[in-house]
Amino acid sequence: MRSNSTALRRTSAVLALCISAALSAQAFAGDGATPAAPGSDADTGASAQPQNAKNLDTVEVSATTSTVSNLAPTQGSAIATQPQSTVSGLYLQENVPPTGDYADAIAISPSVSSVAPNGAGLMEAQKVQMRGFQDGQYNVTFDGVPWGDSNDFTHHSTSYFTNQDTSSITVDRGPGTASTLGNATFGGTVAVQSLDPSGEFGVTPYLSYGSWNTRVEGLKLNSNPIAETGGTTAVLNVQNSNSDGYLTNAAQHRENVFGKLVQPIGEHTTLTFVGMYNEIHQFVPPGETKAQIAEYGPNYGLSSNPASQAYYQYNLDKIQTYLGYVGLHSEWDGWKLDNKLYTYAYNHFGWNGLDPNGETPNGTYLGKNDVPATAMRNWYRSWGDTFRISKAIGPGELRAGFWYDDQDNLRWLYNADATLGFAPNSKNGSLFSAYQRYMTDSLKTFEPYLEYQWNVADWMWLVGGVKYNDFSRDLSAPINQKTLKPLSYSKSWNEPLPSLAAHWTLTPNWTAYAQWAKGFLAPNLNTFYTVNPAASGSLSPEQTVNIQLGTAWNSDRLTLSADVYHIDFDNMINSRKVAGITYFYNSGGAIYKGFEAEGAYLLGDGFSVYANGSLNRATDKATNTWEPNAPHKTAALGLIYRSGPLYASLMDKFVGKSYGDTLDTQPIAGYAVANFAASYTFAQSFADVKNIKLGFQANNLLDNKRIYSLAGYTAADNTPLYYTIPARSYNVSISADFF
Repeated sequence: MRSNSTALRRTSAVLALCISAALSAQAFAGDGATPAAPGSDADTGASAQPQNAKNLDTVEVSATTSTVSNLAPTQGSAIATQPQSTVSGLYLQENVPPTGDYADAIAISPSVSSVAPNGAGLMEAQKVQMRGFQDGQYNVTFDGVPWGDSNDFTHHSTSYFTNQDTSSITVDRGPGTASTLGNATFGGTVAVQSLDPSGEFGVTPYLSYGSWNTRVEGLKLNSNPIAETGGTTAVLNVQNSNSDGYLTNAAQHRENVFGKLVQPIGEHTTLTFVGMYNEIHQFVPPGETKAQIAEYGPNYGLSSNPASQAYYQYNLDKIQTYLGYVGLHSEWDGWKLDNKLYTYAYNHFGWNGLDPNGETPNGTYLGKNDVPATAMRNWYRSWGDTFRISKAIGPGELRAGFWYDDQDNLRWLYNADATLGFAPNSKNGSLFSAYQRYMTDSLKTFEPYLEYQWNVADWMWLVGGVKYNDFSRDLSAPINQKTLKPLSYSKSWNEPLPSLAAHWTLTPNWTAYAQWAKGFLAPNLNTFYTVNPAASGSLSPEQTVNIQLGTAWNSDRLTLSADVYHIDFDNMINSRKVAGITYFYNSGGAIYKGFEAEGAYLLGDGFSVYANGSLNRATDKATNTWEPNAPHKTAALGLIYRSGPLYASLMDKFVGKSYGDTLDTQPIAGYAVANFAASYTFAQSFADVKNIKLGFQANNLLDNKRIYSLAGYTAADNTPLYYTIPARSYNVSISADFF
């Protein structure tokens, strides 16, 4: 494991880079007038569009609460044209464990559930479903930048930003309008908004300690506006975490550095510089059989026996990632422009026992009792740009823009002898002969769009438009996955995607909307894993027609929203994991439909209640059986108390019955998890300290440890593997604000 000094050196480099870039840009500044406020379009780069959700900024715990919107864990939007829940900064601060990630945060939302078997953020979220759509069938964005793996469009929840780098998260349960960018817009968008500079100098060290020997240490630094450079502001967060994890021998070490610098240029232009680095070392279990659960307990993960393929040192991931962008926001003569030039990269080395669940005997070409294993690398880098421009024209606003992304990917995996330090395991000792795959591929995406918002009246507007999705895949594989034969192949897909939405303001507090849109997603890279992809018949893209109706009510004491949806899905791509490798297949068509609602009510005397719920149906068109990993329903109920410096909440989330595989096989019973959180912020006690905050969280209060997800199957006997709910856990935290 790397020392904390490594993270500190990287932190200094990120900060120096941001300051240097800002000072260079200042040479082109105008009159250096008042800087744009943090959190505005100037530093988020988001277009000022009515369909975007309200940004529920981070609320200091010591503030006085007068409206329920400041307390609700999630809130529907009064200005959206699709179902939308914004997870507030307050919920992120108070209720999500310090190690948690966006997948843990959004799990409270309607129709959403997450599987984190090693504890919040202590293992990449194994499943994050929304309305039954799985990761890869919806977008995740960071400050409006779509990101993910090009091979299957999925996301690594622990590999980039932390919750301490985040101000709020908006869950869009729909395809959006033409200006909604990303590879998989039909399934929705999880829009993560990064931390903004506060504009006031402060140093905030924070520390937490919890169950499973979990520790988080961090430092957040905010700058005053720098008058000499026109009002430059910056924020920096450095974080280090360590945990043994809930599962046996499944430890994780993580370092994260995040920096953002906002540079005003004149009165109406702002540059934003963001840089992030993340590093993880972790031991990752593949799931457990029911026999292992019965013998070793629900927290069985990996072994401490070096003669076992489940030995934790043979099941190790080392992952390094970075993400950065330069954002430009400018307004002039009625025009608004937002542009982000970005790059991000993922570098993953992994080592795994061939069969950690014990169905394959030891023995390799290099030794009859040696431990067989595999070694792999997955590396990719994306370069891209999001460009948006708009102008009020006639009775509305014209919007245009595009998203371009170019991702290159290297993937290899070879059979190895773990006993001999992961030496290649082949008859002739050759590394090339040991490979199961060796391939390079690329995905180029271009999405231009044009839309117009027609303000029909003061109480109604229509948004219509079209975007054009263009995907191009290239594969060059000396050893192609599955076939083990060479392949060089290219294929392009494209489709115009129209959309239409309407929004009504029925009263000052009551709004409604309707939406229709077409969706499209190019096939995964796995469709190239054949000798002749052109003849395989599996190259058809996923396509949808989405229809949604909804309404929202917002007042100081009550927020309430509800919606119904119907999605007609063709060429549904499902997946199955065998021996740790995910295989994809086209299961045909499906129908998704349901009802969702959420709301919060301010009772008075500091108390409020929160609830949400959904009835979801996701069924195969041909067989009428349920789609895998699609819960029949979800619900949440919470009681919140906040008065002055004291915050406390009790939240319960229920996830209904689902099936882990197709044809209604591998049934997973419904389950509920209750969590408690409390904190108290002390007033200034000595000269340079403004606040000292103590926090406590208890997760899974009722200690529910039942099976809640299918993890996959073993390779030898096709035995099902499962994940269980992590046991009851605690953590305490302390932070202080120095000014």
